[in-house]
Amino acid sequence: HLATSLPLPSERDHLRPRIDMIVFMCDIKSKYSLKNVEACLAHVDASFFLGKVCFLVTGVGRVNYSSVEVNAIWKLGEVYCSPVLFCELELDGIRVATAQRLLRMLQICAGHVPGVSALCFSSLMRHSADD
Repeated sequence: HLATSLPLPSERDHLRPRIDMIVFMCDIKSKYSLKNVEACLAHVDASFFLGKVCFLVTGVGRVNYSSVEVNAIWKLGEVYCSPVLFCELELDGIRVATAQRLLRMLQICAGHVPGVSALCFSSLMRHSADD
């Protein structure tokens, strides 16, 4: 399910499936995109930041056209203890690899991978990014 912003409308709460993971997408070419992500973060329950949130940065192949500082997005990942993934959606191979990675993260967040919790996985992702 996709949403352009948070909070989600409450009138369909009873029909909404459980939310296992939230992916905040930020287009590096749009300052509005980062501002929208920052505004939406206030509407996410703190418990979700324990392994069930990640930031996906798109448009990274066009750094020359960047309107958003990559460090600002890294900082969001640090502040919210959440992984940051970078992707160029216009390249098929990278788009497919990113989708597969997000799907695997979702499987972990939803509890479909025995022996791996979302919190443990998030911790591993953070440490690998810090190295």
